[in-house]
Amino acid sequence: METIKLWECSSPRWIDQIDNSKCDTKKEVSTILSMTNRNLNYKEVSEKLVWQLKEYLNASWQKWFVIWVSWWIDSALVSTLCAMTWEKVTVMDLPIHQKSDEVNRASNHMEWLQKNFANIERFSIDLTETFETFKKALPEISDETARYMAYVNSRSRLRAVTLYTIWNEKNAIVAWTWNKVEDYGIWFFTKFWDWAVDISPIWNLYKSEVYEMARFLWINQEILDARPTDWLHPNGATDEDQIGCSYDELEWAMEKHEEFISIITSNLLMWNDKRATNDFLNSFWWREKEVMEIYLNRHLTNEHKMEMPKVFEI
Repeated sequence: METIKLWECSSPRWIDQIDNSKCDTKKEVSTILSMTNRNLNYKEVSEKLVWQLKEYLNASWQKWFVIWVSWWIDSALVSTLCAMTWEKVTVMDLPIHQKSDEVNRASNHMEWLQKNFANIERFSIDLTETFETFKKALPEISDETARYMAYVNSRSRLRAVTLYTIWNEKNAIVAWTWNKVEDYGIWFFTKFWDWAVDISPIWNLYKSEVYEMARFLWINQEILDARPTDWLHPNGATDEDQIGCSYDELEWAMEKHEEFISIITSNLLMWNDKRATNDFLNSFWWREKEVMEIYLNRHLTNEHKMEMPKVFEI
């Protein structure tokens, strides 16, 4: 798609220009299960999110947005929404042993932002050498699985340290890239990394809606085509490989689970009542049941990531 003209105007003008185009916002769904379409008006949602970003920045007395561009759809959308505020925005990619196509995708998106918005500055900070130095300073970990996961999560947390160094220098706000199913439904994130943020503009959008809004805002096609992954695994495992089902299926499971919680709450049952849960699971056919079990297992196992640290009484 050709580059959008740089508009010296407010974000509503930008959105109107998009809304009047022939931009295709139809979702490409090839999975078995998906949630009911909420039929969001992406023009209205975009305007609302941009307005809230501006309002939060001004109320906080900060001067800047800082966003890590992680080569995938969520950060591309958040960085675009921040850019649409016409406030100052710093975008950066922070590769650690990253594949060249991932680095190129981040670079292309940041270039797209700079071509279309005059308020963007960009940095590329390669943390690979820093990470290797950090590894050498650690004691030996004999268990291969524990060592693997420790290094995977340390890569994420090293990026958080970098973001907040920039944040401190610029009196900025760190904007993050959670979506509703990934980071609320199954808590699929690294503790003390994804939570180390100031704001999360797209928290209430499902993954499918993130794609819809990204299409609406003309975000690069290569971002839309890239299969979601947490970019941490050397074997290139996608999110779907790790989780065992697609995001469309997870959204379906989240919707059904919320309906279940609503029913048992209205009947004064405990949410974790074993019989009620078994009846709930047995109401589905094989693939539905399999997906629901994946969803529930991750939802319950990872819920601790959102808990505040335990404070003891004296």
